[in-house]
Amino acid sequence: MIYSIRSLRRCLLLSCINTVLSELDSQLNLLELKCRRPVEHLLAGEYRSVFKGSGVEFEDVRPYQAGDDVRSMDWKVTARTGEPYIKRYIEEREQFIYLLVDVSASMVHDADGRKRQTLSEVCALLTLAAIKNHDRVGLILFSDRIEQVVAPNKGRSHALRIMDELMHFTPQGRGTDFTEMLGQFGHMARKHSIAFVVSDFMADDYPRELQALAFRHDMNAINLSEAHVLNSKLSGLVRMQDSETDEQRIVDISSECAVTTSHGQRLKQTMLESGVNLLDLEIGGDCVAALAGFFNERQRRQIAETGG
Repeated sequence: MIYSIRSLRRCLLLSCINTVLSELDSQLNLLELKCRRPVEHLLAGEYRSVFKGSGVEFEDVRPYQAGDDVRSMDWKVTARTGEPYIKRYIEEREQFIYLLVDVSASMVHDADGRKRQTLSEVCALLTLAAIKNHDRVGLILFSDRIEQVVAPNKGRSHALRIMDELMHFTPQGRGTDFTEMLGQFGHMARKHSIAFVVSDFMADDYPRELQALAFRHDMNAINLSEAHVLNSKLSGLVRMQDSETDEQRIVDISSECAVTTSHGQRLKQTMLESGVNLLDLEIGGDCVAALAGFFNERQRRQIAETGG
């Protein structure tokens, strides 16, 4: 059989596309396999013990029937209609979890890809733990703009979609702007939600908005930090390039370490004042151990606050 040049080109193109898709599926499956076991054997229980549902939620009203608890009476509806009505409640077990992920150049354009790998892994662990707890998970990717929004949903296929976005999404922006993202989250999260902001927090436009959101939601910050930058023993002059602006300058590594340490200290103070829980996660570090420690610390604080 003789094929035309156009047919051969089409076949080669389809073959390349299928190869790329197969590689992407393989990466996604590997990430799921890596994260599912620790979630099922450790993190799911820790997650559930920390992020409990609020108990009951108002559903609607119905006419009073003999034997109903008068403490459930809806007096406003009763007065308006002239007939006795009581409030009906349902158990509120399902929660809404949001991953607010910084995909600016400083987060996803590192040379060896370790930042994106760590970012994807910690978010995959949180996603799978939430899905196992039958919670709904949403995603907002942001840079200096809103890059991608995935509405909250449940189920394995939804979890895989979120993990795929985290691993493979190509952002258009390079900078970091928290303001629009936090506004978008505030608009989406109509009811009490749990949010994880994943970033290196190399910006100054978020404390006030974050503090306001912390009054209504359970806000958590995951700060991705470079281990080698935090090494105070390093010294010397090097040329460095800002990954978000492409600006180059000569810096003294020892002074840069001091600046980075100062940034970390300011970040802890900012989150403390804002009522936001902070997890410092080393890039390339053990995400499972970090999250387990974070959950345990939160649980200890909750027990101490309630006196339980």
